[in-house]
Amino acid sequence: MRLATFNVLHGRAPSDDRVDLERFADAVRLLDADVLALQEVDRSQERSHGADLTGVAAQAGGFAAHRFAPALTGTPGRWVRAGSEDAGPQYGVALLSRLPVLSWEVLPLPALPGRVPVVFPGRRFALVQDEPRVAVVARLEGGLAVGCTHLSFVPWWNRLQLRALVRRLPRTGRLVLMGDLNLPTDVAVRTTGLHPLAAGPTYPAHAPVQQLDHVLARGVEGTGQVRRLPLSDHCALVVDAHV
Repeated sequence: MRLATFNVLHGRAPSDDRVDLERFADAVRLLDADVLALQEVDRSQERSHGADLTGVAAQAGGFAAHRFAPALTGTPGRWVRAGSEDAGPQYGVALLSRLPVLSWEVLPLPALPGRVPVVFPGRRFALVQDEPRVAVVARLEGGLAVGCTHLSFVPWWNRLQLRALVRRLPRTGRLVLMGDLNLPTDVAVRTTGLHPLAAGPTYPAHAPVQQLDHVLARGVEGTGQVRRLPLSDHCALVVDAHV
């Protein structure tokens, strides 16, 4: 089984600052994953031509089952936390599977109530407002549970979100958690108790120096690699897993 996670930057390529839907579809085909986790996914956003990027990926990759989990409703600069009945432009994460899915679950993650201080590289200090975050979990035929999420960039808050998410994931059986965790591997491993299936810097894509994207597992082994694709500011992680 091939697993992959990719923060797609709503399909945009920094090289030309464009969203090209065919280029996005080609990237999905190149990954050739059986289970694919995507982050920074648009639905009905003007900046990505009003497309449903989850649907584009599903058609390109031959995914029989897929679920888009919106974290935000609205347009950039006018976001609000997504509700279960919201329509219109949205933004979030997606999980796609070529294997039968027995059930889906969308899990909102703890959200910061206001602005918090963050020190950025170069010791630049700023008060920042994080956006709501969400996870989506699929239980596949055969007993494997797979989750996808995109955590906060606020260092201490993303660890809290990850701990909260792990408490809601299955505590026994085979499990894979994929996504842009905005955390280094050692912290992600200590926080989850899971082991990494792929190692290597994934960000920034043009000259990666840190691994923010992860495939973590329990009861699953595999070999992984970093893949640079012709879009996004992140590289993808691909794991050929033994399930």
